[in-house]
Amino acid sequence: MNPQDELDALVKLFPSEHRLFERAEHVSSASLPDPYKTLLAHNHHMTVTMEKYHQSPVDVTVLDQRLDENVYSRKILLSKTGTNEVVQFGIVKFNFDYVTQAVKDEILAGEIPLGRVLINHNVLRHVDLGAVLRITAGPGLASVMDIQPGEITYGRLATIFCNQQPAIDLLEVSARLL
Repeated sequence: MNPQDELDALVKLFPSEHRLFERAEHVSSASLPDPYKTLLAHNHHMTVTMEKYHQSPVDVTVLDQRLDENVYSRKILLSKTGTNEVVQFGIVKFNFDYVTQAVKDEILAGEIPLGRVLINHNVLRHVDLGAVLRITAGPGLASVMDIQPGEITYGRLATIFCNQQPAIDLLEVSARLL
């Protein structure tokens, strides 16, 4: 699937009257400005990367969620622990067929970031970076990330393989840092 189709499929999971993006374009990792290159152009969990960069553990806030048989999707924010400072917006689509019931239950509880759950349960995983994106915020993204519509930030599309199966599709958008 090309990056635009993958992005559209994830965004369509949570229709909204306010557009998330005015524009989202696939760009090369080499063209990312610092610190976005460090935050996005890698094959690691964003939870760990965000915690390291912001020098703080992160908390998850589930904005919306849905469960279609064994496929769970959610729209989330990650914030520095104990604050309202949003560091990341995300949409996740997770096929629970590739994880244990304990992992599924913890993710459905919505209290711990996805990456931390997988790490804590020692799920055999590999993160595959699909594309990096230059994002012009629409009203929907601006309202949850406390930025103005039209401001530029960056994000990525990735797939997490759990036990060697493509289990999780992700859209991860960094807070505006420049």
